[in-house]
Formats: sequence, structure tokens, C-alpha cells
Amino acid sequence: MKDPKKLLQIAANSSVTVLIQGESGAGKEVAARYIHDHSPRRFGPFVALNCGALAQNLIESTLEGSVKGAFTGAYADQKGIVRAANGGTLFLDEIGELPLDAQSKFLRILQEKAVLPVGSSKSIPVDFRLICATNRDLKKEIAAKRFREDLFFRLNVFPIFIPPLRDRSDFDEIAVNIWSGICENARRTHFEPPKGRLSLDEIDSLKQFKWPGNVRQLKNVLQRYALLKSHGIHIREVLCEEYSSTAVNEESIVQKRMSGENLWAKKRAIAPEWIVIKEALESCDWNKSRAAHKLGISRGSITYQIQKHSTC
Repeated sequence: MKDPKKLLQIAANSSVTVLIQGESGAGKEVAARYIHDHSPRRFGPFVALNCGALAQNLIESTLEGSVKGAFTGAYADQKGIVRAANGGTLFLDEIGELPLDAQSKFLRILQEKAVLPVGSSKSIPVDFRLICATNRDLKKEIAAKRFREDLFFRLNVFPIFIPPLRDRSDFDEIAVNIWSGICENARRTHFEPPKGRLSLDEIDSLKQFKWPGNVRQLKNVLQRYALLKSHGIHIREVLCEEYSSTAVNEESIVQKRMSGENLWAKKRAIAPEWIVIKEALESCDWNKSRAAHKLGISRGSITYQIQKHSTC
């Protein structure tokens, strides 16, 4: 019951409503597309809508469509996203962001399996499979009167929780698959793909971090590394840049220095900030090799940081 892969496979073989929960960037839309692509509706459309991006005055027409002349600017009939998903899958991302008045309208659509376009007096039957996703705790939203309880019970038929990347046991597989996708995309777009697969050392470097941005953040970092690898930049240097803002801040550096702690040893597992690098360089008379050895990073990283901050 807690294995998301098995639950996705089970959900794909049915037409029940699925509620996917998880942190931002954890891969909820990827999970929704997996369900659609492996379901009997895979030959139908997959229509995705981010509920947080809906304009307040256009929610009704966006969901249910409109007829020509229904309002200013309605120059032709519009199907709406629910009818666009007819015969396929409707994916509503960030369902917790849907305003209360829109929740009541959508509840009616689910109950009647039909839409009523703006400006029309005739309901139109529609057949779609619903998948929703949220990074909010909908039970807490219900308690705070921000989400309808009756709608929640309509959506929470088959809940699936996508764990954050830091808790995934298949991190290696995810990283390798993302890297393969980046290389394949480079070939398709006629760019020079990065050479070789991810090594165990590179994967181990990636696994040292908690990835608050989850799969989306990991993909961004690997995309950046793919462009820099041929220039002699190691993955640790890319991670140094990515996590420098979350490294030890200036105040804690001063406190550690005053307490006599070995800052360099503490910082080897975390990418050092420029103030740490600069202090190491000064203590080594600006000898890059000695400073790099002291910090546990490459000489190329030191050189890159010097060039970067000399232009700031």
C-alpha cells in the first residue's frame, strides 16, 4: 500500500479517480502521465491544467467552455478543458489552489458527468478519467474551510503519495534515467551530448544532498552539469554552486572561527561559500592548489570561483 510504483500500476489498470500527493517537484505530473500512458485511455487526450494559474474571472469558461457571444470577447464557441479531455484523462495539478466557488462548480461536473458552457442552457455529457495532484494537506485545508469536504471525498478514491527525493530508495535509477534523457535530447537537437554515463562517484556526490526541489531540482543540476562537464567541471563544483546559498552563513563562520573549530573539515561535505574559499586562499598566500586541498575541492573550482567573484 505504500509502494508508489505498484500503486501507479494498479491505478493504470482502472478508471477510478486518483489523488496524487507529494512535495513540489517530486514528479506528480510524471506519475499522472504514467497512469494515462498505461491505461485503456492512453489513445485519448491527456489534458493538464494547473489550478493555481487559473484567472478568477475565467474559471467557469476555462473548465466548461462557452458559446459564441456569451461575454465580451467570446467570438466563437470554446470547448473548455473538461470537454477537451473527453475520451481521455483530465489532470488537475495543484487542486488545493482551486477557489471555493470553482470547487462547487467542479463538484457538479463530477456528479453529473456533464458540463454547462457559459451562455448555454443545455448540458453536454462528457467522459473523462480524473487525476488530481496537490502538495497541500487537503484535510487541513478542509479544517481551515478552504477546501470542500464533499469534493475531497470525490477525489480521494485512490490516493498515491509520491515520496520526496531524499527518501527514495531508487535515487541511483532516477539520476541515471534523467542523465540518459539529457544525453538523448542533446543528440536529437544536434548538440554534442556529454560523454559517458554517470559514474558511481558522481552519483555518490549527488546523494550527499537532500534536494528540497526534488526531481525537478536534480534535473536542473544534471542539465547544467551536462553543459559544463566537457569543460573540466566536476559535479561537486556544480553542487557547490547550487548549494552555496544553503551553506554555513557568515555569522556562523565567525562563531566557529572564534570557538577555534576546524571550519575546513566541517565544510568538506558541503559546498563552501566564497567567504570560506577566500579565507582559505588568504591563509595559503593565494596558492590555489594548497587552498583547494585544504577545502577538499578541485583547483578548477577555486579558479572558477576567483574568476566569478572578480567580475562581481
